[in-house]
Amino acid sequence: MFRVYLPEPGLVAQDIQAQLKENLNIDADVVVMESGEFIEESQAGRLDGLYLLGWGADYLHVTNFLDFHFSRSNPQFGDPFPEIYEVLEEASTIADEATAAPLYEQANNEIRELMPMIPVAHGAPADAALADVEYAHTSVLGPPLLWKTTPDGRDTLVYLKAAEPISLYCMDESDGESLDACKMVTEGLYEYDEFGVAQPTLATSYDVNEDATVWTFYLREGVVFHDGSAVDANDVVRSWDAGLNAASPYHAGNTGAFTYPAYLFDALMNAAE
Repeated sequence: MFRVYLPEPGLVAQDIQAQLKENLNIDADVVVMESGEFIEESQAGRLDGLYLLGWGADYLHVTNFLDFHFSRSNPQFGDPFPEIYEVLEEASTIADEATAAPLYEQANNEIRELMPMIPVAHGAPADAALADVEYAHTSVLGPPLLWKTTPDGRDTLVYLKAAEPISLYCMDESDGESLDACKMVTEGLYEYDEFGVAQPTLATSYDVNEDATVWTFYLREGVVFHDGSAVDANDVVRSWDAGLNAASPYHAGNTGAFTYPAYLFDALMNAAE
């Protein structure tokens, strides 16, 4: 099995191996790793040499690609480059997209010059379903919402992916398989609809101050957990605390890296300690 953004990764690796030998007389070995181990080692910066890594969007903004891979705190490609992350940090403080755009262009040009990572291909994923599955659909981001589908006359819906989820401690994973499963059992304050427009889910609306540094969300009434217990603002805060606060007893997980919370809310990590 392979992920949608890199079909036949073994063949791609062999082709790169052959080109290195033919063009640069470099002898390279192809090493195959289990998915969970590979992601853990790559995110920790413990992989030597070249490796093939894919990425798909989590939300509709350039920061999802540039800030994650090239931030000050990410050792994924070795020592981070200040020529890149300092520009990204400046851009991240600007709420207006048009004003921030030249900075993101500058950061992208620095990536092209310094080459910590080289794009190989841009994948185009597709979803397919049996004709009798009602509301078979493709999401703008992530997997289709399987709980909205109905397989005609069957009690079981089989959903095929490239691998098993690594774990279901959702905040401590970044692989698509784990996040796909997490999307089926958790909801955010907002989510994207099929047109890429953010729509309220657990929230009904929000207020934001002029410089976009304070956001206030208003919870929808009557929301319950899967066991029927009520959801309130304290539950939302506790969920964030589990991901952002290393002192929280719920800040456990699989590897303990909490890669996404650290990348999305770096300045807030461990703020409650």
